[in-house]
Amino acid sequence: MRAVVYEGSGGPEVVKLREVPKPVATGDLLLVRVHGSALNRADILQRQGIYKVPEGQSAIPGVEIAGTVEDWGENVKGFVRGQRVYGVVEGGAFADYCLLDQGMANPIPESFGFREAAATAESFLTANETLFALGGLQPGHSVLVHAGASSIGTTMVQMIKHIGATAYCTVGSQKKVEALRAIGADEALNYKEQDFAREVMRLTRDEGVELVMDFIGGAYLERNLSLLKHEGCLVVVGLLDGMSAGLDLLKVVQRRLQIKGSSLRLRPMNEKRQVNAHFRRRWAEVLARGQLTPVVHAEYPLERFSEAQAEMEANRNIGKIVLSHG
Repeated sequence: MRAVVYEGSGGPEVVKLREVPKPVATGDLLLVRVHGSALNRADILQRQGIYKVPEGQSAIPGVEIAGTVEDWGENVKGFVRGQRVYGVVEGGAFADYCLLDQGMANPIPESFGFREAAATAESFLTANETLFALGGLQPGHSVLVHAGASSIGTTMVQMIKHIGATAYCTVGSQKKVEALRAIGADEALNYKEQDFAREVMRLTRDEGVELVMDFIGGAYLERNLSLLKHEGCLVVVGLLDGMSAGLDLLKVVQRRLQIKGSSLRLRPMNEKRQVNAHFRRRWAEVLARGQLTPVVHAEYPLERFSEAQAEMEANRNIGKIVLSHG
Protein backbone atom coordinates (compact mmCIF):
# COMPACT_ATOMS: atom_id res chain seq x y z
CA MET A 1 0.00 0.00 0.00
CA ARG A 2 1.00 3.66 -0.31
CA ALA A 3 2.00 5.52 2.85
CA VAL A 4 3.54 8.85 3.79
CA VAL A 5 6.84 8.30 5.59
CA TYR A 6 9.39 10.68 7.10
CA GLU A 7 12.89 9.71 6.05
CA GLY A 8 14.74 11.48 8.82
CA SER A 9 13.80 14.76 10.52
CA GLY A 10 13.50 18.19 8.95
CA GLY A 11 11.43 20.08 6.40
CA PRO A 12 9.32 18.96 3.41
CA GLU A 13 12.35 17.25 1.87
CA VAL A 14 12.05 14.33 4.33
CA VAL A 15 8.46 13.58 3.28
CA LYS A 16 8.13 10.62 0.90
CA LEU A 17 5.25 8.57 -0.47
CA ARG A 18 6.41 4.95 -0.38
CA GLU A 19 5.07 1.43 -0.84
CA VAL A 20 4.94 -0.35 2.53
CA PRO A 21 3.34 -3.59 3.76
CA LYS A 22 -0.40 -3.43 4.47
CA PRO A 23 -1.16 -3.86 8.19
CA VAL A 24 -2.94 -6.94 9.49
CA ALA A 25 -5.92 -6.67 11.86
CA THR A 26 -5.71 -8.73 15.05
CA GLY A 27 -7.44 -8.64 18.43
CA ASP A 28 -9.67 -5.58 18.80
CA LEU A 29 -8.50 -3.90 15.60
CA LEU A 30 -10.34 -3.11 12.39
CA LEU A 31 -8.51 -2.86 9.07
CA VAL A 32 -9.92 0.23 7.37
CA ARG A 33 -9.52 1.22 3.73
CA VAL A 34 -8.75 4.92 4.19
CA HIS A 35 -10.69 7.34 1.99
CA GLY A 36 -9.92 10.48 3.98
CA SER A 37 -7.56 11.67 6.73
CA ALA A 38 -6.72 15.04 8.25
CA LEU A 39 -3.68 17.00 9.39
CA ASN A 40 -2.73 17.94 12.94
CA ARG A 41 0.10 20.00 14.40
CA ALA A 42 1.60 16.85 15.91
CA ASP A 43 2.24 15.54 12.38
CA ILE A 44 4.48 18.54 11.70
CA LEU A 45 6.26 18.23 15.04
CA GLN A 46 6.88 14.55 14.30
CA ARG A 47 8.40 15.45 10.93
CA GLN A 48 10.65 18.02 12.59
CA GLY A 49 11.86 15.47 15.14
CA ILE A 50 10.32 17.36 18.06
CA TYR A 51 7.50 14.92 18.75
CA LYS A 52 8.41 11.31 19.47
CA VAL A 53 5.87 8.69 18.50
CA PRO A 54 4.63 6.85 21.63
CA GLU A 55 6.04 3.36 22.00
CA GLY A 56 4.07 0.71 20.15
CA GLN A 57 2.29 3.14 17.81
CA SER A 58 2.77 3.41 14.05
CA ALA A 59 5.65 5.56 12.77
CA ILE A 60 3.49 6.47 9.76
CA PRO A 61 2.07 9.91 10.64
CA GLY A 62 -1.59 10.79 10.99
CA VAL A 63 -4.08 10.17 13.78
CA GLU A 64 -7.58 10.42 12.27
CA ILE A 65 -9.26 8.60 9.42
CA ALA A 66 -12.51 8.00 7.58
CA GLY A 67 -13.03 4.96 5.41
CA THR A 68 -14.60 1.53 4.99
CA VAL A 69 -14.12 -1.63 7.03
CA GLU A 70 -12.10 -4.27 5.15
CA ASP A 71 -11.27 -6.83 7.84
CA TRP A 72 -11.02 -7.25 11.61
CA GLY A 73 -9.35 -9.13 14.42
CA GLU A 74 -10.70 -12.10 16.34
CA ASN A 75 -12.19 -10.00 19.17
CA VAL A 76 -14.15 -7.59 16.98
CA LYS A 77 -17.94 -7.78 16.92
CA GLY A 78 -20.71 -5.79 15.27
CA PHE A 79 -19.01 -4.61 12.09
CA VAL A 80 -19.51 -5.59 8.44
CA ARG A 81 -17.28 -5.24 5.40
CA GLY A 82 -17.82 -1.99 3.57
CA GLN A 83 -19.23 -0.22 6.63
CA ARG A 84 -18.35 3.49 6.69
CA VAL A 85 -16.48 4.46 9.86
CA TYR A 86 -14.29 7.25 11.21
CA GLY A 87 -12.16 7.67 14.28
CA VAL A 88 -8.88 8.50 16.00
CA VAL A 89 -6.04 6.03 15.40
CA GLU A 90 -2.65 5.40 16.98
CA GLY A 91 -0.73 6.69 13.97
CA GLY A 92 -0.74 5.36 10.42
CA ALA A 93 -3.56 7.52 9.01
CA PHE A 94 -1.65 8.80 5.97
CA ALA A 95 -1.79 5.49 4.12
CA ASP A 96 -4.17 3.46 1.97
CA TYR A 97 -5.01 1.16 4.90
CA CYS A 98 -4.93 1.77 8.65
CA LEU A 99 -5.74 -0.06 11.88
CA LEU A 100 -8.55 1.35 14.06
CA ASP A 101 -9.51 0.04 17.49
CA GLN A 102 -13.14 -1.09 17.50
CA GLY A 103 -13.83 1.10 20.56
CA MET A 104 -12.67 4.16 18.62
CA ALA A 105 -14.71 3.44 15.46
CA ASN A 106 -17.76 5.64 14.86
CA PRO A 107 -20.40 5.22 12.15
CA ILE A 108 -20.29 8.03 9.61
CA PRO A 109 -23.56 10.03 9.57
CA GLU A 110 -25.56 9.55 6.36
CA SER A 111 -25.25 13.26 5.55
CA PHE A 112 -21.44 13.15 5.79
CA GLY A 113 -18.96 12.28 3.11
CA PHE A 114 -15.51 10.94 3.93
CA ARG A 115 -14.23 14.54 3.77
CA GLU A 116 -16.45 15.72 6.62
CA ALA A 117 -15.94 12.56 8.66
CA ALA A 118 -12.14 12.81 8.40
CA ALA A 119 -12.37 16.39 9.70
CA THR A 120 -14.48 15.40 12.73
CA ALA A 121 -12.74 12.73 14.79
CA GLU A 122 -9.80 14.31 16.58
CA SER A 123 -11.24 17.82 16.86
CA PHE A 124 -14.59 16.79 18.29
CA LEU A 125 -13.16 14.24 20.73
CA THR A 126 -10.60 16.74 22.02
CA ALA A 127 -13.03 19.65 22.19
CA ASN A 128 -15.65 17.64 24.06
CA GLU A 129 -13.17 16.20 26.55
CA THR A 130 -11.39 19.47 27.31
CA LEU A 131 -14.42 21.75 27.43
CA PHE A 132 -16.71 19.53 29.47
CA ALA A 133 -14.84 16.73 31.28
CA LEU A 134 -11.85 18.92 32.20
CA GLY A 135 -13.22 22.46 31.93
CA GLY A 136 -16.64 21.84 33.46
CA LEU A 137 -18.34 24.06 30.88
CA GLN A 138 -21.96 24.93 31.68
CA PRO A 139 -24.63 27.05 29.98
CA GLY A 140 -24.11 30.70 30.84
CA HIS A 141 -20.33 30.40 31.24
CA SER A 142 -17.87 32.52 29.28
CA VAL A 143 -14.91 30.90 27.52
CA LEU A 144 -11.78 32.25 25.84
CA VAL A 145 -10.49 29.94 23.09
CA HIS A 146 -7.01 30.61 21.75
CA ALA A 147 -6.15 29.58 18.18
CA GLY A 148 -9.82 30.00 17.38
CA ALA A 149 -9.35 29.37 13.64
CA SER A 150 -7.75 25.96 14.19
CA SER A 151 -9.85 22.85 13.64
CA ILE A 152 -10.28 22.35 17.39
CA GLY A 153 -10.91 26.05 17.88
CA THR A 154 -13.71 26.19 15.32
CA THR A 155 -15.21 23.06 16.89
CA MET A 156 -15.02 24.51 20.40
CA VAL A 157 -16.74 27.74 19.38
CA GLN A 158 -19.63 25.77 17.90
CA MET A 159 -19.95 23.55 20.99
CA ILE A 160 -19.83 26.53 23.34
CA LYS A 161 -22.59 28.33 21.48
CA HIS A 162 -24.66 25.16 21.09
CA ILE A 163 -25.03 24.74 24.86
CA GLY A 164 -25.78 28.42 25.50
CA ALA A 165 -22.41 29.77 26.67
CA THR A 166 -20.37 32.77 25.50
CA ALA A 167 -17.41 32.23 23.16
CA TYR A 168 -14.50 34.62 22.78
CA CYS A 169 -11.49 33.61 20.72
CA THR A 170 -8.12 34.85 19.50
CA VAL A 171 -7.02 34.63 15.87
CA GLY A 172 -4.18 36.02 13.75
CA SER A 173 -5.84 37.89 10.87
CA GLN A 174 -8.89 39.94 9.96
CA LYS A 175 -10.02 37.16 7.61
CA LYS A 176 -10.07 34.77 10.57
CA VAL A 177 -11.88 37.34 12.72
CA GLU A 178 -14.68 37.45 10.16
CA ALA A 179 -14.75 33.65 9.77
CA LEU A 180 -15.06 33.02 13.51
CA ARG A 181 -17.80 35.59 13.89
CA ALA A 182 -19.61 33.88 11.02
CA ILE A 183 -19.68 30.53 12.85
CA GLY A 184 -21.02 32.12 16.02
CA ALA A 185 -18.18 33.51 18.14
CA ASP A 186 -19.39 36.36 20.33
CA GLU A 187 -16.09 38.09 19.63
CA ALA A 188 -12.92 37.22 17.75
CA LEU A 189 -9.79 39.16 18.71
CA ASN A 190 -6.80 39.65 16.43
CA TYR A 191 -3.92 39.06 18.84
CA LYS A 192 -1.50 40.73 16.43
CA GLU A 193 -3.36 44.03 16.70
CA GLN A 194 -5.12 43.85 20.06
CA ASP A 195 -4.16 43.06 23.64
CA PHE A 196 -6.46 40.07 24.07
CA ALA A 197 -6.32 40.20 27.87
CA ARG A 198 -7.40 43.84 27.98
CA GLU A 199 -10.15 43.21 25.41
CA VAL A 200 -11.56 40.19 27.24
CA MET A 201 -11.75 42.16 30.47
CA ARG A 202 -13.50 44.98 28.62
CA LEU A 203 -15.99 42.58 27.04
CA THR A 204 -16.73 40.93 30.40
CA ARG A 205 -16.90 44.26 32.29
CA ASP A 206 -13.79 43.28 34.26
CA GLU A 207 -15.34 40.03 35.49
CA GLY A 208 -13.22 37.67 33.39
CA VAL A 209 -14.20 34.20 32.17
CA GLU A 210 -14.83 30.83 33.77
CA LEU A 211 -12.67 28.94 31.32
CA VAL A 212 -9.63 29.48 29.07
CA MET A 213 -8.71 26.91 26.42
CA ASP A 214 -5.04 27.38 25.53
CA PHE A 215 -3.06 25.91 22.64
CA ILE A 216 -0.19 28.38 22.98
CA GLY A 217 1.44 27.89 26.40
CA GLY A 218 4.64 29.80 27.09
CA ALA A 219 4.17 33.54 27.37
CA TYR A 220 0.37 33.29 27.54
CA LEU A 221 0.28 31.67 30.98
CA GLU A 222 0.20 34.78 33.19
CA ARG A 223 -2.31 36.60 30.98
CA ASN A 224 -4.55 33.54 30.84
CA LEU A 225 -4.61 33.28 34.62
CA SER A 226 -5.33 36.98 34.96
CA LEU A 227 -8.52 36.51 32.92
CA LEU A 228 -10.02 33.76 35.08
CA LYS A 229 -12.80 34.38 37.53
CA HIS A 230 -12.52 33.06 41.08
CA GLU A 231 -12.21 29.25 40.84
CA GLY A 232 -11.82 29.51 37.06
CA CYS A 233 -10.05 26.88 35.00
CA LEU A 234 -7.22 27.01 32.44
CA VAL A 235 -6.95 23.93 30.22
CA VAL A 236 -3.66 23.61 28.32
CA VAL A 237 -4.23 21.66 25.09
CA GLY A 238 -1.13 22.69 23.12
CA LEU A 239 2.30 24.28 23.52
CA LEU A 240 2.93 26.23 20.31
CA ASP A 241 4.82 29.00 22.13
CA GLY A 242 6.98 26.87 24.39
CA MET A 243 6.87 24.39 27.24
CA SER A 244 7.78 26.59 30.21
CA ALA A 245 6.70 29.90 31.73
CA GLY A 246 6.79 31.80 35.02
CA LEU A 247 3.86 31.30 37.36
CA ASP A 248 2.53 33.47 40.19
CA LEU A 249 1.46 30.73 42.60
CA LEU A 250 -0.01 33.24 45.04
CA LYS A 251 -2.57 34.21 42.40
CA VAL A 252 -3.47 30.56 41.93
CA VAL A 253 -3.87 29.98 45.66
CA GLN A 254 -5.75 33.17 46.51
CA ARG A 255 -8.29 32.76 43.69
CA ARG A 256 -8.43 28.93 43.87
CA LEU A 257 -7.64 28.64 40.18
CA GLN A 258 -7.35 25.33 38.34
CA ILE A 259 -4.73 24.47 35.71
CA LYS A 260 -5.26 21.27 33.76
CA GLY A 261 -3.60 19.65 30.79
CA SER A 262 -4.72 17.20 28.14
CA SER A 263 -3.21 14.93 25.48
CA LEU A 264 -5.40 12.31 23.85
CA ARG A 265 -2.63 10.39 22.08
CA LEU A 266 -0.64 9.71 25.25
CA ARG A 267 -3.55 8.05 27.05
CA PRO A 268 -3.90 4.26 27.30
CA MET A 269 -6.47 2.74 24.96
CA ASN A 270 -9.07 2.07 27.66
CA GLU A 271 -9.14 5.82 28.44
CA LYS A 272 -9.29 6.73 24.75
CA ARG A 273 -12.32 4.47 24.36
CA GLN A 274 -14.01 6.30 27.24
CA VAL A 275 -13.28 9.66 25.60
CA ASN A 276 -14.77 8.40 22.34
CA ALA A 277 -17.83 7.05 24.14
CA HIS A 278 -18.38 10.42 25.85
CA PHE A 279 -18.17 12.14 22.47
CA ARG A 280 -20.67 9.79 20.84
CA ARG A 281 -23.21 10.08 23.65
CA ARG A 282 -23.18 13.84 23.54
CA TRP A 283 -22.67 14.72 19.87
CA ALA A 284 -23.49 11.82 17.52
CA GLU A 285 -27.13 12.84 17.11
CA VAL A 286 -26.27 16.54 16.97
CA LEU A 287 -23.87 15.86 14.09
CA ALA A 288 -26.36 13.59 12.33
CA ARG A 289 -28.97 16.37 12.46
CA GLY A 290 -26.49 18.87 11.03
CA GLN A 291 -26.64 21.15 14.08
CA LEU A 292 -22.84 21.15 14.29
CA THR A 293 -20.48 20.61 11.37
CA PRO A 294 -16.71 20.38 11.04
CA VAL A 295 -15.12 23.37 9.32
CA VAL A 296 -13.01 22.20 6.38
CA HIS A 297 -10.40 24.66 5.12
CA ALA A 298 -9.11 22.69 2.13
CA GLU A 299 -8.76 19.21 0.69
CA TYR A 300 -5.60 17.85 -0.93
CA PRO A 301 -4.89 14.48 -2.51
CA LEU A 302 -2.53 12.30 -0.51
CA GLU A 303 0.15 12.84 -3.18
CA ARG A 304 0.22 16.55 -2.28
CA PHE A 305 0.82 15.94 1.41
CA SER A 306 3.77 18.36 1.61
CA GLU A 307 1.66 21.20 0.17
CA ALA A 308 -1.06 20.50 2.73
CA GLN A 309 1.47 20.65 5.57
CA ALA A 310 2.92 23.89 4.19
CA GLU A 311 -0.56 25.44 4.31
CA MET A 312 -0.87 24.53 7.99
CA GLU A 313 2.67 25.66 8.83
CA ALA A 314 1.89 29.06 7.29
CA ASN A 315 -1.13 29.34 9.63
CA ARG A 316 -3.47 30.05 6.74
CA ASN A 317 -6.06 27.42 7.60
CA ILE A 318 -9.47 28.13 9.05
CA GLY A 319 -10.62 24.74 10.24
CA LYS A 320 -9.36 21.35 9.12
CA ILE A 321 -7.04 20.44 6.24
CA VAL A 322 -8.19 17.12 4.82
CA LEU A 323 -6.42 14.57 2.61
CA SER A 324 -8.29 12.48 0.05
CA HIS A 325 -6.89 9.00 -0.54
CA GLY A 326 -8.66 8.16 -3.79
